[in-house]
Amino acid sequence: MTRTALILAFSALALTACEDQANGSGAGSRDQIKAVGSSTVYPFTTLVAEQFINNTPNTRTPVIESTGTGAGMKLFCAGIGAAHPDIEAASRRMKASEYATCKANGAGDILEIQVGLDGIAFAEANNGPKFQLTPVDIFKAMAASPMGAKNSARTWRDVNPALPAIPIQIYGPPATSGTRDALTELILNKGCETAMPQMKPLKETDKDGYDKICSRVREDGAYIDAGENDNLIVQKLHSNPTAIGIFGYSYLEENRNEVNGVPLNGVEPTYETIAQNSYPGSRPLFLYVKKAHLNAIPGLRQFLIQYSKEWDPSGPLVKRGLIASPPEVRAQSASIIRNETLLDPSKLH
Repeated sequence: MTRTALILAFSALALTACEDQANGSGAGSRDQIKAVGSSTVYPFTTLVAEQFINNTPNTRTPVIESTGTGAGMKLFCAGIGAAHPDIEAASRRMKASEYATCKANGAGDILEIQVGLDGIAFAEANNGPKFQLTPVDIFKAMAASPMGAKNSARTWRDVNPALPAIPIQIYGPPATSGTRDALTELILNKGCETAMPQMKPLKETDKDGYDKICSRVREDGAYIDAGENDNLIVQKLHSNPTAIGIFGYSYLEENRNEVNGVPLNGVEPTYETIAQNSYPGSRPLFLYVKKAHLNAIPGLRQFLIQYSKEWDPSGPLVKRGLIASPPEVRAQSASIIRNETLLDPSKLH
């Protein structure tokens, strides 16, 4: 047999193994859990992986990758089988368009599990200027075309006369990040609609026109894409104390010795304000899991059960920075894991 024929034969066997694995009819070619997705959810999933290994002897360590929510969705929705991730960790809900891709690639049977809450935290160095901001301030500082014209604001005073004349420098997540999506929906869009009430109905009739004004972020250097490494943003704030950083609340909590939360509408990002939804940047965090992989990947069911044991208010995930969901949401999420209840795609946008 030629070398090419051998390669083709091996590829065919590997493909069969992947298909068998996804259908639950054998061990397949992968015997460890693989998760991709949000950098915000990453530290929580890695902690669960550590507990899972401690409690499940002779199990291979799960592979957890911080890819960002958007990039993780592309990997997750590419198909079923050993070549594709089992879990997508997301710092915002799956989009209807992403689900359509999953379904088209045979991965339409999905569990959606809310694991907790988080906040879009705005932070500054401990020796920073002690900003007090609103969603309108942030919209006018970050948007490419606030009020319909190219953004010419160079200092925070240009945005709001009550703010200091400090150059606008904002370190934040890339376009592929779920944090960026949540930032757009929860802060920029709300600030836009407050400053320009006429934009709200445009969201339904002219989405492109709405996004051009309310969602598009400026690219002239005032907003700096810091990638998926939230720890890098903390470092940037340490070296540039007049700048602002944007990341998940857990990183704020983890780095309280170096950074402070910036209040929005007079409300600081704290465990209590996010849990009570009084902080404007509160958001849910999710896991998406392929049902086809539950029988195929050793330990995947146990891993999800382990997650559900860790997300209570007194659990280790909250100590790591997660904000516990309300009791009824936790009960529903546990029920989804227990009964393997499928996501209803009609609820996605």
